[in-house]
Amino acid sequence: MALNAKQLLLKYVNLVWNRIVNVGILPAMPYVESRRTKLLNLLALPCIPFMFCYAVVNFTQERYVLAGLNLANALSAVMVFIMHRWRMYLGARFVLIGVNLLIYTFSGLYFHNGAQYFLLNILIVAILTNDNRRVIVGLSLLIIAAHLLIQFFPQPPVFGPPVPRERVWSNVTTALFFVVLALFFFKSIQSDYEHEIDGQRQALAAMNRDKERLFSVVAHDIRSPIATLDALLEQFRNGLLNGEEMEAATMLLHERVSQLSGTLDNLLRWSARGMQGVQIAPGNFPLLPLVGEVARFFDPVLQQKKIQATIRVAAEITLYADRDQISVVLRNLLSNAVKFSFSGAAVEIAAAAQDNQVVITIADHGMGIDGERLKKMFYSPQDPAYGTVGERGTGVGLLLCSEFVRQNKGRIEVESAPGEGTCFTVWLPKGSMIQADG
Repeated sequence: MALNAKQLLLKYVNLVWNRIVNVGILPAMPYVESRRTKLLNLLALPCIPFMFCYAVVNFTQERYVLAGLNLANALSAVMVFIMHRWRMYLGARFVLIGVNLLIYTFSGLYFHNGAQYFLLNILIVAILTNDNRRVIVGLSLLIIAAHLLIQFFPQPPVFGPPVPRERVWSNVTTALFFVVLALFFFKSIQSDYEHEIDGQRQALAAMNRDKERLFSVVAHDIRSPIATLDALLEQFRNGLLNGEEMEAATMLLHERVSQLSGTLDNLLRWSARGMQGVQIAPGNFPLLPLVGEVARFFDPVLQQKKIQATIRVAAEITLYADRDQISVVLRNLLSNAVKFSFSGAAVEIAAAAQDNQVVITIADHGMGIDGERLKKMFYSPQDPAYGTVGERGTGVGLLLCSEFVRQNKGRIEVESAPGEGTCFTVWLPKGSMIQADG
């Protein structure tokens, strides 16, 4: 019970401390400005009790002017918190620096209390909390002049007796402690800033990797329609097609252009969504129409290699995932199945619901994959492999598939053996038919 009470007390003290030292710090505030504000709070906070105590001691020892200066110093520290609370950040800095500069200069000159060492704190604060070089140079010259004036031209103690030697030692020790505190905090600011910059650098690197992968997918998707267009236009130019063949080719040409237009629309949509990296936008949608779109995309290649594509997907099967990303996954997997299948072979696409998941399989009976490539195909880029008629990929498709499936809270596995074909299995969250967008 006592331990719980102690933990609650420590938690409460920590909460109060954080609220005090973070007065005026807003979530949207720039990092450096928030740390400057916190530095001023940390320096002003201990000044309040210390200066009130010194004011009482000096008053009882008949140093009334010095007691008044101590009280003014404490009030200036209070003003720092008040001005921070009302977001008057620049004014708080000049109050702390200006008032303390006058007080320490006067008390050091006439009471010989070692106040010139507190001016070192003011100098450090002036440099750390200002960006304007003219302000920094002007304040620095004033503070240096005040320090030299106290050190080499002390005045007679006409406003009260000088403080005891023990008090001077105490003041000097306290001033140097605050110097160490300010420099230590500045070093922590630099360290935190370096960590933040490093985090931003890593985020930018990740964004660049995402962009490269997206462009590789788009290049892969555009290459097939462009190749079909080029072949058809070459046949038109050479007059190799009769009227009936030209009509069929025109229909195929229209279909290829429509597919290319859809791919470019995807590119624009991904660009808009990917300004901060690849973003996931899950939703409910039926799987069969998507599988049909993907299969039609490969019609020319399927016809060229005389491959039979069999689709076994029930109309009621629905996914809850990012449709664009799953489209990329299915296109890459089907592209591999077609690429590594022999002429006259078959490719099967099937899906079945199991509890809260949908299991999708894409199988071929082609070249297969050796065990060494199987171990690392989802974890690192691969050297592009050649298909059964010399087709060549980019080497990042399966890596991108794995990442997209993971982002959609699914998993992907592969079974294969050289000469026996390959079967990819993808598990994805099951969707709701009521909310599906078709």
